[in-house]
Amino acid sequence: MKIQRNLLIAALVIVGVGPLSAQSTVGDWLVNPVKEKAQVVKSADGKNITLQNGLLKRVFRISPNLACIDYTNLSTGRQLLRAVREEARLVINGKAYHIGGLYGQKEKAYLLPEWVDGFTAGAGDFQYVSYDVKPLTPRLKWNNSKYWYLPAKPATGKTVSFLYKSKLADLAGLEVQVVYELYDGIPLIVKSLNVQNKGAKTYKIDQVVNEVLGLVEEESSVEGSFEIMRKPAGIYFETNYAFNNSMNYANSDQTTHWKPDSTYTSQVHYRYQTPVLLEIYPEKAKGIELKTGETLNSVRTHELLMNKDDRENRGLAIRKMYRAVAPWVTANPIFMHLVARNSEQVRTAIDQCAATGYEALIVSFGSNLNMEDTSDENISKWKQLADYAHSKNIMIGGYSLFSSRKIGPETDVISPETGKPGGAFFGNAPCFGSEWGLQYRDKIKNFYIKTGFDIWENDGPYPGDVCASTSHPGHKGLEDSQWKQMEIQKELYTWLNERGVYINAPDWYFLDGTHKIALGYREVNFSLPRAQQKILNRQNIYDATWEKTPSMGWGFVPLTQYQGGGAAATLEPLSEHLDDYEQLMMQYYGAGVQACYRGPRLYDTEKTKQTVIKVVNWYKKYRNILNSDVIHLRRADGRDWDGILHVNPELKEKGLMMLYNPTKEKMVRTIKVPLYYTGLKDLVKISEKGGAVKTYKLNRDYTVDLTFTINPGGYTWFVVEG
Repeated sequence: MKIQRNLLIAALVIVGVGPLSAQSTVGDWLVNPVKEKAQVVKSADGKNITLQNGLLKRVFRISPNLACIDYTNLSTGRQLLRAVREEARLVINGKAYHIGGLYGQKEKAYLLPEWVDGFTAGAGDFQYVSYDVKPLTPRLKWNNSKYWYLPAKPATGKTVSFLYKSKLADLAGLEVQVVYELYDGIPLIVKSLNVQNKGAKTYKIDQVVNEVLGLVEEESSVEGSFEIMRKPAGIYFETNYAFNNSMNYANSDQTTHWKPDSTYTSQVHYRYQTPVLLEIYPEKAKGIELKTGETLNSVRTHELLMNKDDRENRGLAIRKMYRAVAPWVTANPIFMHLVARNSEQVRTAIDQCAATGYEALIVSFGSNLNMEDTSDENISKWKQLADYAHSKNIMIGGYSLFSSRKIGPETDVISPETGKPGGAFFGNAPCFGSEWGLQYRDKIKNFYIKTGFDIWENDGPYPGDVCASTSHPGHKGLEDSQWKQMEIQKELYTWLNERGVYINAPDWYFLDGTHKIALGYREVNFSLPRAQQKILNRQNIYDATWEKTPSMGWGFVPLTQYQGGGAAATLEPLSEHLDDYEQLMMQYYGAGVQACYRGPRLYDTEKTKQTVIKVVNWYKKYRNILNSDVIHLRRADGRDWDGILHVNPELKEKGLMMLYNPTKEKMVRTIKVPLYYTGLKDLVKISEKGGAVKTYKLNRDYTVDLTFTINPGGYTWFVVEG
């Protein structure tokens, strides 16, 4: 048996799979750049078009209609597809129409290439006409001239567009483009759809399903609830239609629909309830009028192929996807959250930011800033302050509240149940499609044009509220109200992003231009004693960086009292709580996370000032690695050490580890530090707090055994180099 196992391992090494008992960085796109570029290739017989980039392959049969017949993860050899489906689906004037697709597959558990020649097209379906290939172009024209961001090359790849037309008289003039964007160096395809009305009549679009996939099941269950059965894990889906104020995508997603497939009659589930059919569409986006000359663009579906099922590996892949498709999320200016009652306090805070190395100032809620005030006096006042900030090389921004406020019965979202205002996500909220909502958008644009402000913190943006009003100019009625409000909001974020405005928004709008969201925290916890806040903050950081990059989340440090707690909860006077102030800064900066340091000042004494300068200078020295990916070592629990490890195989500093001792006793520990994702393979050099360098030999599992000592309630940090 031992001889047979050795022969098996040898065979796997030959074909590039690697030994069964050890990881290998060879061929791992998360560690080593992939040199093969995206290609769109037509087969010699003219039957197929293949999209491939060395990491994935997606094959389309184009006659007698177009359909996907192969979807393979080239890193693992895993076939994702088990059945042919339509490419997309439209519901027009209440009737469903398939975009592409082929018919005739009887066995739905798997698909053999030799079956495809016998498949037929549907007479009433939109028919494939032609395709076009172009270089990948950026989603937004991001103005990256103002802020620090993690250096990276612009994303490259290929974009292929498939054109479809209908032969039905009822659909005369409608053309559909199904677009695939294939990225270099990452197993990612972004799929979208646009519907153009080149006809003479108006169409009512009731649904746009822009992806339909018959995927291989993740588990074989004869019985069991559809809801609890595992969904296919070899591919991750994300669209730019997400909201719920949950601070993560999984709970914000509005478009991913897993369904059973009753035509898959050989599945083992007795009632045909295996979740194997994937459809992407926003459920509450109906009744959209498409007039002559107009184009309707679908949501954008990001399809990321996964090599492993462990949480860290999947999170790393998702974070790299964000950096590729939304590079603006890597911008991460150092900012203060100022509570100010007058202009003099703003000027003082600007001076303190400049003196300590801060890069930006955000005028916080509860201050004297009102962006909705379009008076010459208000605009002039804030332009002068912006000019003063810029003279000190400080960016300036401010807070603006949209939701959780009551404007008036003619403006607020109207409940479809009562026909009256109320029942929104925040109780009462204005409708973005109302006259007030459209004016709010225009006032924000006006403020940023005339003042030169650099940052917008938009609180409580529209969280998916529907509105039954039929008199709001921005939407027709209940059916299209969610879609239309989202379109208004996306346009505003995109407009600001392309002007170089940095956007903090507490919901999941990264793919349309926002930069940062909250880590996810309970605000009342900031009224707890400082010792508790430190542990809770580290838990929040740990939990929030599985799928968000450090730059995508903000934390919170109340310099003055916030929601109670008194002296035990606050840092002011800063000089009297300097150890806590320094460690809170190190926790956040050591994670690459910017916190809202909310108060009237950054320092109160020269010693406090020098402490802030020291921490900020340390952060700037290691900024690239601190903004790189987080490997999760141990979550804070107050009982033992906790910590995180930043990794980046492309930097001189391959890793930077932050470790904490929350106990009241001096701590000596030996831990295994996982260094696989640093890209290092043999020897590593590790130094503590910039001290003497020690050389370690990597264990076979890409770890090193490291011993550290931390004083009671203290912390330490280590730099890893090759």
